[in-house]
Amino acid sequence: MEELKKKLADEIAALEHELHVELPREIARARALGDLSENAEYSAAKERQSYVDARLSQVRGRMRDFSMVDFSKIPRGRVGLGSEVLVLDVQKDEQVRYKLVTSEDADVQSGKISTTSPIGRGLLGKEVGDVVRVQIPGGMREFEIVKLTTIHELT
Repeated sequence: MEELKKKLADEIAALEHELHVELPREIARARALGDLSENAEYSAAKERQSYVDARLSQVRGRMRDFSMVDFSKIPRGRVGLGSEVLVLDVQKDEQVRYKLVTSEDADVQSGKISTTSPIGRGLLGKEVGDVVRVQIPGGMREFEIVKLTTIHELT
């Protein structure tokens, strides 16, 4: 969870720098070119400024939401946010390791799945030994939870 906080804080810092330092310079430079009605550089800089401002609001909101997560409410002994889960894919007879993360931190290639993804939702609240049937785009999958490490055991 600390790595997600750092990622959000780094993005906020970069966006604030762009919004308050880089873009004002670009806008001033574009203004110096003259007629603003036909000034592509000015229009592009103002458009980027609007985008950066909106993204900054979004990331700050996400940081606020994240800081309000009550880790004491994340279950012990059951799958929750931050859990690492080893499951047996029953159809393929192979084990797969997942870490349940927020949607911003999801990276399926590295086994980080969102708690809002079909598999993530299916695993939430389950414990070792439970068998979970999950509908994914490729069809119905069945997973047996083999091992579970919750966020409480990881920190």
